[in-house]
Amino acid sequence: MLEHSHHYFNQAADILALDGKMREILLRPNRVVKVAIVEEDDDGHLMHYTAYRVQHNAARGPFKGGLRFHPSMDEDHAAALASLMSWKTAVVDVPFGGGKGGINCNPREMSRFETERVTRSFVEQTKEIIGPTIDIPAPDVNTNSDVMAWIMDEYSKHCGFSPGVVTGKPVHLFGSEGREEATGRGVMYALDEALKSMGKPLKGTTVAIQGFGNVGSHAARLLAEQGALIVAVADHLGGVKKDDGLDIPALFEYAQEHRTVTGFPGGDSIENTEIIGWDAEALIPAALEDAITADNADEVRAKIIVEAANSPSTPEADEILLKRDVLVVPDILANAGGVTVSYFEWTQNIQRYRWEYEQVIQELEKFMRRAYKNVAKVAGERSCNLRTAAYLLAIQRVGQAVLSRRSIHEDIKLT
Repeated sequence: MLEHSHHYFNQAADILALDGKMREILLRPNRVVKVAIVEEDDDGHLMHYTAYRVQHNAARGPFKGGLRFHPSMDEDHAAALASLMSWKTAVVDVPFGGGKGGINCNPREMSRFETERVTRSFVEQTKEIIGPTIDIPAPDVNTNSDVMAWIMDEYSKHCGFSPGVVTGKPVHLFGSEGREEATGRGVMYALDEALKSMGKPLKGTTVAIQGFGNVGSHAARLLAEQGALIVAVADHLGGVKKDDGLDIPALFEYAQEHRTVTGFPGGDSIENTEIIGWDAEALIPAALEDAITADNADEVRAKIIVEAANSPSTPEADEILLKRDVLVVPDILANAGGVTVSYFEWTQNIQRYRWEYEQVIQELEKFMRRAYKNVAKVAGERSCNLRTAAYLLAIQRVGQAVLSRRSIHEDIKLT
């Protein structure tokens, strides 16, 4: 995965004729932290896990990025995702750098109390390198507002009242209105802008969604409210389809109860592997990385892909999709709604002032639509695809911040 992020970076850096020294500065993480977590489970046995936090670049502000709990979590994953956050925050123009981390545990096999103990142990061992002006974690795969509340509470025990140490907290515990749905809402705006570029309306557009967790479910709900037809949804266990559009509120309730969309009575069952090639105008991969590869990219029938997940397409797949004239809205643009509202939450925490829901939504829409148009403008000027344009814009913004903070001997140009 780290190779994938470097591949896209170098594509854009080549266009910019970026100096080798600047490439090294922008690619290398500022700090990599790895800690062992040993805690007792509910039966008194020891749990052994490894936690990671990679802080990639802070030239534009404090490190910012999610904390995921997943058995596959390792240093390479954290490093790749941290670099993506540096570019993502720059594309959407919020004053953060990139960070990412997680613990190689599986909370699906842990009790709530075990998950809390592991979370607090993580904070105990990393409290010196996180904080409201240093590094601000947020929810990611298998973490949620409860986990963020535990982090805030544990950190505050050591450092005093610090709601701004994390974002994605419960609204009643200094979180922000609209944060839970923010990534999915940003995906909706991104798809709407992509359709506008083709002269098509959002209403009536058929959409297939891979993944029905936080991002996929909220994207489905919000798109359906705007008149789009969600014709197929799949998760890790299976899928469901309905040609004239699924009843998304009913599907959401079913998935909440059964922890899967499989067996939903309001549609016909499909294999989850079918979703990538589903006959829909738009495809939204909203699960884990590497969903679209060289092996299945030719199966894609959608004309628009909106990357709600991080790195859902491999570079090889990206080349195939480009040759087939599939419009890909890249992850560092498409799923930036979450970090944007995280910025709003952090701002509210710093100011000790709460925004109304309407203000959050209004500002998010402004940020997302402006970011899309800025990327599209660069794509037009450089005659490149949206992914390369997003990296060009991000590298220029981060690089300029680096140059303004430090002297580098070579005459480095970022145009």
